[in-house]
Amino acid sequence: MTDRYTQAVNSGFTKTLATRLGLPRPALLRRYRAGDPLTVGPVLVLSDGASKADADELAQVLLGWDVDVRREPSGDHRWGAVLLVLTEAAQPTDVAEPVLAAGSVLRRLAGNGRVVTVSRAAADGDSPALAATRNGVDGFLRSVAKELRAGATGNGVVLNDGVAVSHPSALATLRFFLSAKSAYVDGQLLPVGGADTAVVDGPGSWERPLAGKVAVVTGAARGIGAAIAKTLARDGATVVCVDVPAAGEGLAATANAIGGTALQLDVTAPDAGQRILDHARTRHGGLDVVVHNAGILRDKLLANMKPAQWEAVVAVNLAAQLRINETLLAAGLDGLHIVSLASTSGIAGNKGQSNYAFSKAGVIGHTRATAALLAPQGGTANAVAPGFIETDMTSSIPFATREVARRLPTLAQGGQPIDVAEAIAFLASPSATGVNGQVLRVCGQHMVGR
Repeated sequence: MTDRYTQAVNSGFTKTLATRLGLPRPALLRRYRAGDPLTVGPVLVLSDGASKADADELAQVLLGWDVDVRREPSGDHRWGAVLLVLTEAAQPTDVAEPVLAAGSVLRRLAGNGRVVTVSRAAADGDSPALAATRNGVDGFLRSVAKELRAGATGNGVVLNDGVAVSHPSALATLRFFLSAKSAYVDGQLLPVGGADTAVVDGPGSWERPLAGKVAVVTGAARGIGAAIAKTLARDGATVVCVDVPAAGEGLAATANAIGGTALQLDVTAPDAGQRILDHARTRHGGLDVVVHNAGILRDKLLANMKPAQWEAVVAVNLAAQLRINETLLAAGLDGLHIVSLASTSGIAGNKGQSNYAFSKAGVIGHTRATAALLAPQGGTANAVAPGFIETDMTSSIPFATREVARRLPTLAQGGQPIDVAEAIAFLASPSATGVNGQVLRVCGQHMVGR
């Protein structure tokens, strides 16, 4: 679905009129296209004194990615990104110089620019000052992200203790946040652990990181599910597209468009997990990625909700995922990456969606628990929590409510299905194996939840 207002205020006479009248003018977001530069201009790398060695190392990595790197906030540049490396900051006073230097150039941050922090997670045993400094970076980043304009975003890479800035998953996360693939990801801090199985970001791994992999996407006939299937295929995966028999025509169209296969299946069936596994093994020789996208809505105030409305939502959105995961875990698949669709409603709740919010919060819960079960075999379980995404489902929302939902995020617009798909493709990639048990919000920094 098209956000006609955003399109209108960014073109022709309407753009001029909107500017003169002081109307909100959401930016046209830059989204990924193969061959485009990683950033829209030079990257300024800043750090506190103790983190200088890490900043130097990341600067060299960026140079290897064909990025123009600068270390001083001088010159009349339109900055493509500001990278703040604060990995060794130990006292609140340590961060003042680099963050104020970043502030001095924000007015020259290009449209669709990026601010990215690289810091460390607070840990048990940290001194009060160290814990305060590390948590302080989180609050700083989320606030700065709300101040950015013209489609620029702010996100943070949060390293667990012992994880080097050069760890493949740290670099993959940094690259994702700097790139146009993260267009609708804003104000997010993604923890990175130290999985030994993460794949080094080598030649070709950015363009086709899933080459040779077999992926399953449920609810793939249309909307977000179809976008996920197409994006995984773009990144090199062979995709099994799953949906209910009633969606067979759309399912076949999606599968045919990407050279995948279609499996007509109700995910609530007791044997759904085994049928998925058997299809992937028989037709494609294995299974590497599972995306739990299938979901339904049955919105009602709790006082008006019928048992069937509660039970249907929980059965499709949550119980089916649990049952399928049990089968996959029992199969002992090495390196399996599971990505589940949660929702901002599962984080912050939403009026009239107590059933949906229960199911999506449950997805977050089982993702964190499943992550520990997959890790010994080099696998991961993560979740993506979309906010307002432009789909057929959101197009049915009454006009006034729909417009409010679009304008509340910091980016002042709804996301596109491709934005959710890009986040899922990143989490499914081998280089992201150090990201495990996490929830990545794709919501344009909507003012709900965390």
